[in-house]
Amino acid sequence: MEEQNLIPESAAAKTAAGADTLGVAIIGAGPAGMTAALYAARAGLDAVMFERIAPGGQLAQTEMVENYPGFPEGVNGFELAFAMKQQAETFGAGYIGEEVVGLDLSKNPKVITTAFGSYDANAIIIATGARARKLGLPLEEELQGKGVSYCATCDGNFFKDKVVAVVGGGNTAVADAIYLSRICKKVYLIHRRDTLRATAIYNDRLAELPNVDILWSTEVRQLIAEDGKLAGIRVERTKEHEMISLPVSGLFVAVGNEPNTEFLQGSVALDGSGYVQTDEFGKTTIAGVYAAGDVRIKSLRQVATAIGDGAVVAEDAAEYLATLPLDGIS
Repeated sequence: MEEQNLIPESAAAKTAAGADTLGVAIIGAGPAGMTAALYAARAGLDAVMFERIAPGGQLAQTEMVENYPGFPEGVNGFELAFAMKQQAETFGAGYIGEEVVGLDLSKNPKVITTAFGSYDANAIIIATGARARKLGLPLEEELQGKGVSYCATCDGNFFKDKVVAVVGGGNTAVADAIYLSRICKKVYLIHRRDTLRATAIYNDRLAELPNVDILWSTEVRQLIAEDGKLAGIRVERTKEHEMISLPVSGLFVAVGNEPNTEFLQGSVALDGSGYVQTDEFGKTTIAGVYAAGDVRIKSLRQVATAIGDGAVVAEDAAEYLATLPLDGIS
């Protein structure tokens, strides 16, 4: 007797073979997108993830995740992201490494445009996440990758035994400072306020590190370059109106995020900061179009909440597709 394959054929394979319309197109392969793909595929839907770079999003750039349930000792972000992708693909979710540059949501099926072509889909889940916000200083773009970084776990080892600075006061900034303290000779944590926004556990750990100095009520005003690399920064102690020069080899910026929604202009409703407007279940104002994870308006942006979003919107997408005429469903 021939052994049956219990894992469904992936949506990407079906598309390559000539299938006309995807059931669910998930734009973005971070935790929200990969969870949505997993749930959609397990519901028997043709689901495919579109990702412009690599799966995982910001999770894949995180050295250690300590607040995701089930891992008492924490879990490496890259490893967790890779496992999520594997699990989604095991149940038949497809993956297309193309950047989505536009949507036409006025039609049914909806049209997704990438840099390489277009795809039709009956339902769309937007899960493009967010990216690091920049300081907006002169030379910042030129010095990115030459001393200026937005990912301490990605670039920290380039600054072993050197003096660096971290800008920010939230959990990411403090976690970056803690991580860098194990690698670098000295770490300045520069925060524009006089108290950190980070949770208490991070504050306690920070206080135990002898090679971390916190500069309160301080803002970076200038980047100093030598031979095409960062050589130092000029900061202002805002209460004293005092300028100080700090010779640093690396500057790690952790001042928040901006949503990856430029390709959505005019297609779905966004708030003033560019985040997608949804109801509490991730529904946009357009039937069959959802947003999940950091890309939508929400009070807490964490791996756990992104995963919850992905599960909810995938289930709702399945219910939506069940209302369509049978000849209109893939």
